[in-house]
Amino acid sequence: MTHSILILNGPNLNLLGTRQPEVYGPTTLADIEALCHERAKALGVQIAFAQSNHEGEMIDMLHGARGVHAGVILNAGAYTHTSVALMDAISSIMLPVVELHLSNIHAREAFRQKSYIAPVAVGQICGFGAAGYPLAIDALVSYIGKVQ
Repeated sequence: MTHSILILNGPNLNLLGTRQPEVYGPTTLADIEALCHERAKALGVQIAFAQSNHEGEMIDMLHGARGVHAGVILNAGAYTHTSVALMDAISSIMLPVVELHLSNIHAREAFRQKSYIAPVAVGQICGFGAAGYPLAIDALVSYIGKVQ
């Protein structure tokens, strides 16, 4: 069975490659999208890749994933640490969600170490830079295969 995965990126990730490359690396979001398409093709899955700087738009995309995608990979950016609304949206859609971060949020400022996404995610990948995206695809595809 072919699965479709939504890969949703949050605020400021459109600036990857130029925004704090010492923290987030030199890879652009377009480069990451290409990595994701390559990995998805190798696994025989479809992906939809999106980015928004707006919390409500991200919630709408999560809601819209129901009945369309088998799961979600979410790099919520700073909303990870502030958004009860995203947490509630994830709880409401009844799809497996993998939380993803380029940097290791547990080794950063104290406020970044709290995740509102983690309690409603099936897992978390952080600290591997752009390489975390293919890892997240592998993890989610494996998880979906085990629960179906």
